[in-house]
Amino acid sequence: MVGQQKKVSKWLGLLVLALAIVVVNIVAQYAYLRWDFTKEKRFTLTQKTKELLTSNDHEVVVTVFLDGDMPGAFKRLKNATKDILNDYKSYSGANFKVVFVNPIEGLSADEQNQAIQNLLEVGIRPTNINIKTDAGFAEKLVFPMAMIESNGKRMPVKLLQNLGGEAVSYDESINNSIKNLEYVFTSSLKKVISGYNPRIGFTEGNGEPDTRYLYDAINSLSDSYVVGRVNLDSITKQGLDSLKTLVIAKPLKPFTEAQKYKINYFVMKGGHVVWSLDQVRMELDSLRSGRSFVAANNYLNLDDLLFEYGARVNYDIIADVNCAEIPVATAGGPGGNIQLAPWLYYPILLPDTSNAVVKNLDNIKAEFASTVDTIGSKNVAKHIILSTSPYNKIYTSPKMFNLQMVEQEPTQKEFTSTPKSVGVLLEGSFKSVFLNRPVPEGIKEKYEVPSQSKPAKMVVLGDGDIFKNQVSGDGSPFPLGFDRYTQQNFGNKALLLNIADYFTSTDNLIALRNKEVTVRPLDKTLLRTEKTKWQLINTVVPILLLICFAIFQHYYRKTKYAK
Repeated sequence: MVGQQKKVSKWLGLLVLALAIVVVNIVAQYAYLRWDFTKEKRFTLTQKTKELLTSNDHEVVVTVFLDGDMPGAFKRLKNATKDILNDYKSYSGANFKVVFVNPIEGLSADEQNQAIQNLLEVGIRPTNINIKTDAGFAEKLVFPMAMIESNGKRMPVKLLQNLGGEAVSYDESINNSIKNLEYVFTSSLKKVISGYNPRIGFTEGNGEPDTRYLYDAINSLSDSYVVGRVNLDSITKQGLDSLKTLVIAKPLKPFTEAQKYKINYFVMKGGHVVWSLDQVRMELDSLRSGRSFVAANNYLNLDDLLFEYGARVNYDIIADVNCAEIPVATAGGPGGNIQLAPWLYYPILLPDTSNAVVKNLDNIKAEFASTVDTIGSKNVAKHIILSTSPYNKIYTSPKMFNLQMVEQEPTQKEFTSTPKSVGVLLEGSFKSVFLNRPVPEGIKEKYEVPSQSKPAKMVVLGDGDIFKNQVSGDGSPFPLGFDRYTQQNFGNKALLLNIADYFTSTDNLIALRNKEVTVRPLDKTLLRTEKTKWQLINTVVPILLLICFAIFQHYYRKTKYAK
């Protein structure tokens, strides 16, 4: 009887266990549970992303083209993409489908070329990488991109940050890209679902750089916005109304009153403006001949506008010990050896990490920059976002420049000062500059200009070169923020993207871009020195543990059953 009861109890326990497993599986289909034990919560979606996903009732299809045989760094990017999209799928209020494909796998050479061309037409661009092999290096095409489709619309998503030159390794770029995944997917998904892509205009017609020098700025913004050039002489009221942000980058000619009137109207209706201005005109290329040139004031006729809005770009030039390097010819003049030397007038600007617009940004490279002051203006909040180092000196213009100045050593006493502001963020309701003033000549349409603007934002930068990319000898542009001489990548592009996000996103999705994810790579030096030790530990120790367990089990059974 006792044996029968034990048997029933045993089968009853198995039945309960089986029922528990079935219940857990049923519950798991409707409830999503995941514990994130990382310190920075890298695997936890932000509340903004969850709200977007749960409120969406349109089917979403995400096709990721990063698949197939690829280097280990890109496999990490693929796995991180798969993980985060699984989270998106779990929180989505509608059907969320994720597909990984290799678009050229199994195709002939001609078919691959046609497939690549078809992908280029929809915004999917491949990346050519070098893979180290036993025979040297081999080139391989990978597609670190995705396509989001929903609500009858689609948008390409760039998963890989710009490599920006030889100084930036694949590992570093991919680590930065993994940090940025939630932002790129959430911001792109929001635009696809809503069908709204804000318009950004770069001004032209006042001596601004041509498209070669603004290529990467415009191209990078084009991934998420509708971007183009804007001529203030010809743009209509309807054209201004369609814009969300206006970028005024390095103008050289004075603005007319009619142009200023249109800018003022744009601000009054709640438009946002990025002012990137050179108040003092000087170019390094002018000094290459060996002659001296005078840096003179660059009168743009914008002082009254900026003063009324709450800022002033001063007519001075910053020299900073924390500066970029330039190539100079030594030992024989222009045809001699080329060496890099610090150039005090190319200051490296430091972001204010407490401000969301520049949080987590790398330092910003500037060229012949000027200081920016804030002016008392009602209903306008002012925040300094970019500053010099404490080791600076300010020169008023005009000032004589030549390349021999590169040999001057800055003294500690002369260059010890307080940080100077070079970038300012203005937010609030701006006063109209044309209040109680007649409409300027040349304005043919009727503009209704209130005395006070709708809530608007501005960034005022005391350097016109911050958003210019360098151009090679054959005319091809380098990535924005990349210095081809030092092979160093600065944060200029990220600054532009952050400003655009901050200006155009009502949900302030910039917080997703600033999400901190600490990457903890292996110590490669320690790995090389202790390679043999850890190989032995990982191969021998498990075997020894298994042998010890077998010996213990043998004697335990022998002792137990011997009794």
